[in-house]
This record gives sequence, C-alpha cells and structure tokens, in this order.
Amino acid sequence: MPHRDDVLRRDPAAVAPALTDAERDETVRGIEEWQLKSGMIPWVPDGHADPWNHVEAAMALSVGGRFSAADRAYQWLADIQRADGAWCQYYLADRVEQDKLDANVCAYVATGVLHHWRITGDRGFLDTMWPVVDAAIGFVLGLQTERGEIIWARHGDGTPWAFALLTGSSSIFHSLRSALTLAEVVGCERPGWRRAADRLANTIRHHEHDAFSPKRRWAMDWYYPVLSGAVTGEAARQRLAARRDAFVMDGHGVRCVSDRPWITTAETCECAMAHLAAGEADVARALFDWIGSLRTDEGRYWTGVVLPQGDYFPTAERSTYSSAAVVLAADAITRWSAAADIFTLPHPADQANDREP
Repeated sequence: MPHRDDVLRRDPAAVAPALTDAERDETVRGIEEWQLKSGMIPWVPDGHADPWNHVEAAMALSVGGRFSAADRAYQWLADIQRADGAWCQYYLADRVEQDKLDANVCAYVATGVLHHWRITGDRGFLDTMWPVVDAAIGFVLGLQTERGEIIWARHGDGTPWAFALLTGSSSIFHSLRSALTLAEVVGCERPGWRRAADRLANTIRHHEHDAFSPKRRWAMDWYYPVLSGAVTGEAARQRLAARRDAFVMDGHGVRCVSDRPWITTAETCECAMAHLAAGEADVARALFDWIGSLRTDEGRYWTGVVLPQGDYFPTAERSTYSSAAVVLAADAITRWSAAADIFTLPHPADQANDREP
C-alpha cells in the first residue's frame, strides 16, 4: 500500500473524492437538523447566528441538494433585513443579540444568492432575493472610503467605526464580484459597483499596510486576499508561501492565529480553497485531508483543537459553519455542484486592475 504522502503528491483528480457522497450528505443533514423553523441556522443548538456564517451554512445545504432548507435560510434573511439594507451582527432565535452592523456580514448574501442560483437555476428565487442583495450592497458601499477600503461596521445607531479590516474588505470584494454577476443576470446596470470593486481591489493589492488595521496574527488576513480573488496568479502563490510556516502545522491544519497552537476547521478549509484559487491543488488537497481528524462520528466537525493536548475548543463545540466550510472546500476539490468554483475561478475583468492607477 502506498504511503499517504505519496498519494497526496499525485494529481488530486486521480485520488479519492475529498468526501464521499455519503459523508457529504451526512454532514449537510447535520446542518439542516440544527436549522430553526424560522430558517435561521445557529452556530450550535440554542446558540446565536450571524448572517455571514448563516449564508455559509445555506451554501452547504445547496451543495447537498437540500434546496427547501436553503430557500428557508435565505427567506429568513429577507424577512429580517433592516430598512437600510443591513443585518445586525448576531441574532438569537427570538431577538437581536448584538446590534452592530458589520459590512462584511451584510455583503455576503450576494455570494450566497449567486451560489444558490448557479446550482438551482431558480429564477423565482433570484427575483425574490435580488432586491435584498441590491439593498445590502448599497449599505456596504456607504462605508467605502475615498481610497477604496470598506470601514468595518456601523454601531447600532448608524455611527461608523473608525477603521477597516483586510479580511473583511477582501471578503466584500468577492461579494461585490458576485453582486455584479447577479446584476448582469437580472438586467440591472450597476456601474458604481464595478468602480467600487476596482478601487477596493487596488487598495487590497497596493495599500495593505496603511489602509487596514493590523491583524497579522490572524490567518484570515494572510489568505483572504487570495481566497477573494483580489490577489491572483504568481502574486497569490508568493503571498501564501511567505507566511506558510507561521500558520500551517504540517499534518494537522491551519492555526487561526500565528502564535497559538489552535487548529481550526474553517480556517484550514478556507486556506485550502485559497490554494486552489492560486493553482496549487496538491497543497489544497493535503490541507483538506488533514482536517479529517476533526470529523465526528455523526459527520459534524469540531470547531478547533489545541495541540498537542488534543483538547477541542470552544469546549465540545461542533459548529454548523465549520461543517459548511468542509462541504464547500470538498465541493471545490471534488466538483460536485455547478457552483464548485465560486471561490476558485478568477474573473478576467478583475485582472486588468492589478496595478496602481
């Protein structure tokens, strides 16, 4: 029998799927089991939900063919959207838990709607959700600075915070790309969105160290500019290589912060998709396979683990967003769905802006 490392050095397409169909279905079923009747998908039973991770979980439901559950998830967002196009940071089953209005959290609905549309082709769904996306992007772009970065959030009273985050702005860039695609499908011209995306991409590529609050300890600031499609090609590969040793624990996964031995399922899966986007499928597959040790007997995933102790953290937490990240990464590798490339397909129009104006 060949050594596992020898298998991983081969063409990933020639080895077994990242997850079997049965494993995928078991994981997706676990997400649906924790969905509330309202459509809300909490992190854990009796826990809170945030719209970003809620959308991530809805995307996993779509990959798993649980379209009714995904539709209910998006309808929940439509039902609770504020008049200004935003959502609050955290919700409990019966009330708002945290009223901060996070721009990245609000923008991500565009990625989810595009993802569900590409898988289902459901024009009724798209027509219903387009006004929701349009309003959300309007709220988000109200926080863009003249240079191009997106201020992190507004307080509940509407007052903006004073700084921007690289991870958040990178994710918003991807959501803007998704929103522009949706605008084309529904026949609505949004040239201002394109200009906003161009300015944001330029800021991410050329002003990282002066436009954003420093968060270099966090892995997401390392790989999100690549995962979002803001940094591509050789520049993406160089970026991922430059801090690999700070974040990757070989054989285990990706640390969520560079100075702690905390391996997390979601960060490892997202980093795998960033490597796919950069053309490094072999690295992506290795990262994904390492996270298999965090799968539970019922097909859910531990949020994270402390090494070398092996203690799960937060204690005994098996979060829906961690399972969702696994399903999306497996889809990107295995190519089950029609939206498998949503995080890994470069947009040619973006590449023309990869220079200082």
